[in-house]
Amino acid sequence: MTTRKARQARNRVVANRVIFALLVVVVLAALYELVGVFSPVSMNTASAIARVGQLNVSSALLGCPAPGSAGTTGGPIAVANVPLSAAGGHAAFTLLNSGSTSGAGKPVGSVPRPGQLTIETIPPAPAPARKSSGTTEMAGGKVPTSPARGGLIVSAQGANAQGLDVEQLGPGGQATARCEPAGSDFWFVGPGATNLHVYVYLMNPDSEPADVTVGVQTDSGLLLGPQDSGIVVPPHSMVVQTLDNLVHAAKAVALHVTTSTGRVVAAVRESTKTSEEGTWLPVAGEPATKQFLAGLPANSGARELYVTDPGDTATQVKVTVITAKGSYQPTGGTGISLLQHQSLGISIPSLSGLTGAVEISAAVPITGTLETPGGPKGAPGAFIVGSGPLIGQGVVAASTSGKLGTTELELSAPKAAASVRVTVAPPGSPLTGSQGQVVHIPARSSFEVHLDLPKRLAKDPLMAFEVTPLPGGGPVYAGRVSIIRNSVQTVIPVVSSPDTIKFANVRQSLLAILGS
Repeated sequence: MTTRKARQARNRVVANRVIFALLVVVVLAALYELVGVFSPVSMNTASAIARVGQLNVSSALLGCPAPGSAGTTGGPIAVANVPLSAAGGHAAFTLLNSGSTSGAGKPVGSVPRPGQLTIETIPPAPAPARKSSGTTEMAGGKVPTSPARGGLIVSAQGANAQGLDVEQLGPGGQATARCEPAGSDFWFVGPGATNLHVYVYLMNPDSEPADVTVGVQTDSGLLLGPQDSGIVVPPHSMVVQTLDNLVHAAKAVALHVTTSTGRVVAAVRESTKTSEEGTWLPVAGEPATKQFLAGLPANSGARELYVTDPGDTATQVKVTVITAKGSYQPTGGTGISLLQHQSLGISIPSLSGLTGAVEISAAVPITGTLETPGGPKGAPGAFIVGSGPLIGQGVVAASTSGKLGTTELELSAPKAAASVRVTVAPPGSPLTGSQGQVVHIPARSSFEVHLDLPKRLAKDPLMAFEVTPLPGGGPVYAGRVSIIRNSVQTVIPVVSSPDTIKFANVRQSLLAILGS
């Protein structure tokens, strides 16, 4: 190597070191700027790390199909939340525009007070236009689609968004379904029958159109796929699809709603009569090799498990019941063969009268729903779906209480023993600040808690409650069973209602930042 080339090489090395040093300064400055955005500057290192490891929930967007629809499905909503602080919150309720205009719908209701249960009356929405550019027919005319009346979007910020749960109430004032967050992927699994009417509601909460497909799998296999099930849902509107002609011969039905652009809130209603509300199928768990369906009620009668295999591989399904006396495989819960792209209904009479949870497992991802006797008028039954373990806290806005009926909380610990704190409150009273009731759940077992309001509040027909797992225990799954006149009305999973979002720690390393 010549002297000139050696000098050029040294100069390149020096230049690279200078550039690298400048890059370090720029990156560190950017990091400090981000920390300043998300967290006040503090000389306490431990405090700063804690703040960087989590963010407070600042907004939430939920959709409810029934409010504003009038008739047999319309009713109020129940809103409850458990915030970090009761200050600095806001909430808005907006009716969808029924397909007649392109703008956002009419604001209704008032701002609920953070930290307590409030009941909001929702007025009927205008009837949708008879004809709309969004009206289509799919699958050769077997799936008519048209604008739907009603539909409510709940948007919350700050304290009103933290630990939030919203449920729609039927005309009788009792909860019929949880209002769900907007998303791009929903599963519903349930029965089929010649006398059963199946309606799919698609709500678009945003200002841009949403491209939606609805996949349909039955006991006969795949009936409707993406190639012939596409529909555009206009902004700030709701459409309804009627599947009666498509699935009238099916004994088990699985619906998969997805979006390619935009997002929606999807809901499914099944009724044995067009003049009766029937039941709103709860959203099933995302397909997985193992799911926990919490909320098995104590009523006697038939138990029907509906499962679906969305993949390309057949599998065997195993059922495990988690009761107060331990976990075991019930009679009829093993050796269940499920073909690829098939939905199936399996009768398991041995689950009658048992409380707790049901675990379904397979070698490939599956999802399912368990049917028990009950439900509102026109309902084929009451349904239990899978959910995740409680993290932080679970809030339920509206549960039956008083002289009208009762609420049972089914808690299950499929692995290690666990303890939870349960707090109840009537409308207008805070969920926070109460000692509540501590419940201990043995390992691989379930525990049933009868929820009651204090005697002085026994006349209130609704109550909210909060379930908080205590540190040191195993995962806990929970389901709420509402009972009216000795009949199970709804079973709704208790899901995590976060007030903060935690994320993984990032090492303070330039190599980690640069991805080296």
